[in-house]
This record gives sequence, structure tokens and C-alpha cells, in this order.
Amino acid sequence: MMAMAGKTLLIELFQPFAQYRNPFTFYYAQTYPLPPKSTIIGMLQNALNDWYGHGDGHREGVEKWWSLKVSVHGGFESVFWNYQQLIKATKSGISLVRFRGRPVLWNQGRPLYGFSLTSQRTPVSQQELFNGWLYILLKHKDEEFLEKIKNALERPRKVLSLGRSEDIVFIRNVHFVRESETNSDNAREIGVIYPTYVYVKNPEEALARQEYPVYYIPIKVIFKNNGNPVRHKAEISKKTFRDVEFKPVVHVGPWKYLELKQEVTFEEYRLGEVILRIPNGKDVSGWL
Repeated sequence: MMAMAGKTLLIELFQPFAQYRNPFTFYYAQTYPLPPKSTIIGMLQNALNDWYGHGDGHREGVEKWWSLKVSVHGGFESVFWNYQQLIKATKSGISLVRFRGRPVLWNQGRPLYGFSLTSQRTPVSQQELFNGWLYILLKHKDEEFLEKIKNALERPRKVLSLGRSEDIVFIRNVHFVRESETNSDNAREIGVIYPTYVYVKNPEEALARQEYPVYYIPIKVIFKNNGNPVRHKAEISKKTFRDVEFKPVVHVGPWKYLELKQEVTFEEYRLGEVILRIPNGKDVSGWL
């Protein structure tokens, strides 16, 4: 086995509740089993107060965020269903209007809150996750960028969430992985202890067993006006386009083997009693 070059940042966190909405479900709100890359990037941008990459030259800043390599591992104690009444917005969206002498939020020709007759809510069954431990690994060619993320998470200036705004997280550990904690090797069968996402370019050709559930997860989200990334929240309007890039991944469950037809290189991280293994190839990769 050979040690790997370059810094890798580990984020260990606990999340009491979570709902990572799968946008391809309509009659109920399914959750992804683990947070997608875009959701993780959103949490980090929030921690640094840098949602749109304004910290560097604008376009360079935007690309810096999405060029982060992310590998997520972990799982939740249980899954449950929550029956909720969600706001059903019209195409024109929710607006602020003056009603009975004061400004109120307006939707579907009625007030949104605070009156006996309000706009319509839609009953939805929402799948949610309970008691989760997550291990998130980050890589980037700019090590100073990783240092900024580490500092922001060690001393957060606000309550952080992952997913919905109410899905708060507790950061348990943030540190750069030591060289003695890493190795790499080649194998056709990779033992996975903690569930993870793995990108497989051609599942039928690469996988020896077709037993892994496939999800299309968002890995990049950029808000644009007339094709240009927005520079600030104030630039977002009803005409702003949300440009999303999805990637198919297999979800490898706990204590499973990722069985492949050909050997691939994988990275192994031994972090105390926690062992994380990440395939690192062009067509099969746990780095998103």
C-alpha cells in the first residue's frame, strides 16, 4: 500500500433530522439516503458567507466551489414518514402586498399567514431521516481554500444546517487527515462499512453485481441571470434560472462489497475505529 499525496479534509458531524429532497418524486417527498454534493457545498458556502463565490474573481470563485472533490459516508438510525401541509405557490410566486393597511405575504389571491382565510396548502407525505452520523471528505488543489473551510467550521459564526434550514448539524470533528491514516490499493471487491455514493460510468459493464440502488443526485447548482452567474442574493428574482447538473451514483449500503468486474484503485482512510474506502478511478469513483 502507498500513502497518498495532497491534503484531505475530514468533517465529522451529527445530524438529528434530515430531508435531502429527491426532486424526481412528486406525489410524496422522498429523501436521498445521504446528502448530495450540491447540498454539502451549500452548507460550506453558508459557513463561509460565500454563496456565490464573490471571495475571488467572480467566475473563478464560482468554479472554485464546484471543483471541490467531495466524498460522503455515513448513515441514519431510521427512516420515518412525516405528514405535512406545504404551501402551494402559483407560477407568479409569493409576493409582498399591502392588505388591510399593512404589508403581508400574498399567494393565490389570499394572505399567506395571519388571517382566518389563507392561501391553499397541499398535504404531502415527506420521508425523513433520524439520527445520522456523517463523514465528509474534501480535496482541492488550493490548500488555502481547504484551510478557510476548516477554520469556518471550527468556529462557526452561525447555526449550520444541511438540507432544509431546520436540519441543523453539530460539527464533531474537523481535521486534515494525517499521512499515517491513509493508504491506497487495487481491488475488484471493495468492502464498504459506512454507506457511500459511488459514480459508475457504465454500471452494466463495470459492476459484477447489479444490486445497488441508483440515484440521480445534484452535484452542481448555479443561479443565473441571462446566462451569467448571480453575484449576490439581491440579484435573484422570479426570472433567475437555477442551473442544476445531475450525476448518476450507486448507493452502497453498510457492510457491503462493491463488486467490480475489473480492478480499480481505491483510497483507504483509517480514522481511529472508522474505516472509509473510496474508489478513485475515471469510470468508478467515490469522489464527486
